[in-house]
Amino acid sequence: MTALVSTSKASLNPIYGYALLFGAIALLPALGVYPIFVMKVLCFALFACAFNLLVGFTGLLSFGHAAFLGTAAYGAGHALKVWGFSAPAGLIFGALAAGGVGLVIGLLAIKRAGIYFSMITLALSQMLYFFFLQASFTGGEDGLQSVPRGSFLGLDLNNDLTLYYVVLGVFIAGFWLIYRTVHSPFGQVLTSIRENEPRAISLGYDVDRFKLLAFVLSATLAGLAGATKTLVLGFATLTDAVWTTSGLVILMTLVGGMGTLVGPMVGALIIIALENKIGDLGKALADLTGVNWFNGLGESVSLVTGLIFIVCVLAFRRGVVGEAIALWDKARAKP
Repeated sequence: MTALVSTSKASLNPIYGYALLFGAIALLPALGVYPIFVMKVLCFALFACAFNLLVGFTGLLSFGHAAFLGTAAYGAGHALKVWGFSAPAGLIFGALAAGGVGLVIGLLAIKRAGIYFSMITLALSQMLYFFFLQASFTGGEDGLQSVPRGSFLGLDLNNDLTLYYVVLGVFIAGFWLIYRTVHSPFGQVLTSIRENEPRAISLGYDVDRFKLLAFVLSATLAGLAGATKTLVLGFATLTDAVWTTSGLVILMTLVGGMGTLVGPMVGALIIIALENKIGDLGKALADLTGVNWFNGLGESVSLVTGLIFIVCVLAFRRGVVGEAIALWDKARAKP
């Protein structure tokens, strides 16, 4: 009985940790943190968590996940601005549109493995990018601008603080769905496919069906992130659908820790913080050291993120969170 109680308490510890984490995020505006910045981080964190569900827990590396972010961003933006959808309906429409695109791409790519799967997703994603470039409803190179926020269950989303807690709620819902998926029998099958696909097939599992379901779920959640980002920033551009955004989410996942639930969140925070704050950091370093070169650091974000990627590959192969977990387990194993 004692062992059963101990096991039950141990299993609840992660949930308490996530509750504390989300509680701390909820308090950030009261501490003077800029709400728009945190909301942007939350959107990309959900995007990275959705991608991690596919690559970290299923073993499928997609080079075209920006297609789902862009589809939902444009879909939700058009629904909100042109069709007059409410904010919840716009978010749902964007996520479902991304899920539909994910189903089509998944059906075409899922029977391929390894680099062939990755390259097919990249090619189809680029085809969609050129469609967005030429389509009239996207605004082309100018993007879809002035997307209204509207209201959410009677709450005026033009207030940044109100929108902040709505976005946090959307992120928590998406994260909870991923958590439940990973810890469900379905998630265990996905893990077995990642570890040993031939054995999963020998046990009678329809591997292609499981991988397709995981792909569509990942695409839908990535779409929810894209739709939410449009709601926050008020616009959708080609940057949401370009191949470099697919590379960015891969970088976030690797830096934070692939195959961990919190790792993509940490990776998204690091990368987005660098993109937004690297100029301020460069100016501070220039004032401190007197080296004028640091003033141009804000224009060299790609260089800095590339260096971080190299450092992570060489010193943090499991990512920041992955290495922290490994060190914690090693410390606990010591007598």
